[in-house]
Amino acid sequence: MLDQEKDGKRGEKQLFMSGSFGEDMQYLNETLAVRQNFDVVYRVIRIGGRDACMYFVDGFCKDELMQKLLQQLMEITKEQMPKDAHEMSKEYVSYVEVDIEDRWDKIIDSLLSGVFVLLVEGYEKALLIDSRTYPARSVEEPEKDKVLRGSKDGFVETLVYNTALIRRRIRSPKLRMEIMNAGVSSRTDIVLCYMEDRVDHAFLEDVKRKINRIRVDSLTMNQESLAECLYKRKWYNPFPKFKYTERPDTAAAQVLEGNIVILVDNSPSAMITPTTIFDVVEEADDYYFPPITGTYLRLTRFLIALLTYLVTPTYLLLAGNPHWVPESFSFILLKEAPNVPLIWQFLILELAIDGLRLAAVNTPNMLSTPLSVMAALVLGEFSVNSGWFSSEVMLYMAFVAIANYTQANYELGYALKFLRILNLILTELFGPWGYWAGILTAVVCVVSNRTVSRTSYIYPLVPFDWKRLKSRLIRRRLPGAMERPETDSRKEKV
Repeated sequence: MLDQEKDGKRGEKQLFMSGSFGEDMQYLNETLAVRQNFDVVYRVIRIGGRDACMYFVDGFCKDELMQKLLQQLMEITKEQMPKDAHEMSKEYVSYVEVDIEDRWDKIIDSLLSGVFVLLVEGYEKALLIDSRTYPARSVEEPEKDKVLRGSKDGFVETLVYNTALIRRRIRSPKLRMEIMNAGVSSRTDIVLCYMEDRVDHAFLEDVKRKINRIRVDSLTMNQESLAECLYKRKWYNPFPKFKYTERPDTAAAQVLEGNIVILVDNSPSAMITPTTIFDVVEEADDYYFPPITGTYLRLTRFLIALLTYLVTPTYLLLAGNPHWVPESFSFILLKEAPNVPLIWQFLILELAIDGLRLAAVNTPNMLSTPLSVMAALVLGEFSVNSGWFSSEVMLYMAFVAIANYTQANYELGYALKFLRILNLILTELFGPWGYWAGILTAVVCVVSNRTVSRTSYIYPLVPFDWKRLKSRLIRRRLPGAMERPETDSRKEKV
């Protein structure tokens, strides 16, 4: 039956190897355009009196290992030559990861991923020898997810290194690393990491189904492209649906809590789902300090996130209604009448802060210090002296700009920024009613949001679960936190 299927499909698409060495070699040479692609290398050799041809991508294979393997194969005599590829792989290919395949799509995908392909005359299947090694930087502490204590290793752009960093921390047979791929041209590797006995299997199957249905040419932006394919978010709700981390200890902890960690090849970070607002705010430092210190850091982060949203709209409201300010706090009011309306000062500074942030990313290291000094003098002191900005406005915007970095999650920082700007505009237009309308809009955005698994974004606040909420706010001692997470409560929808 399989032979009939092969014969029927060999025409136009040629899904399977023909079994003829010359035809198979010609098909590969034409498909891979070996004469134009200098990095696709092929070499015809003799093994046991038969013609053979090896294909590999230059830069992906381990030269020393392939040299030893090639020498071993060329020493096979005609009498020792195995009858098929399966026997060859068992007797003469002294390498751990070896497979045999006759489907052209899988052979070509493997070859372009760095696998060594060997065709032998008389064999109906090709030998796939996984001797690849990708160019990779060393494992080091990520720049964005630094901690005062704890491990200093971080994810890199090579997928197999990242899975090994998680395996090193979870030595359980229940840990699953399931590989998939997406992208018609890129065929980007995607790994789903989860605990078999703790994951929500219905949600897991839904994620797999969505990945299999992805019909894009390539995941150009790696994880962001995958996130946009997995979940079609509402553009007007800016709060993040996923949590990203470059720390393997954080990813391992999320796996043990029953979440799914998604690793994408060429991306040095892990994508965690499902994610609530409490997951986004948490950081590794909360757990690398004693419980009282970890609790303080966590609550401080919540409070500062709230202040970054409220400080500037509240000041704008009070500046427009100075009679609301108690006498003891009258010093917060403007000392001089502004030349530029306060709303425009706040909006210009919101834009300027992002401009400085983008400039800092693209500034060469050797120029960062002198340019920072110049920016502080020109944009700080001179902008106030020239009358463009009030010193009080500069103070509050400086607090907001610095306090935003207490959140490791960029998406959450920008979500608060967008809602803060909306609140500023509403407060300027409608006064107190606009101020409270802005706050109500922010609350609705959070409460109406849903995780990727369609559960509540603010669980365990809604639906209310005091035990889980307490553990989210207060860092417990390790013996009290050793209970295995209950996935049933996370499945509850509202």
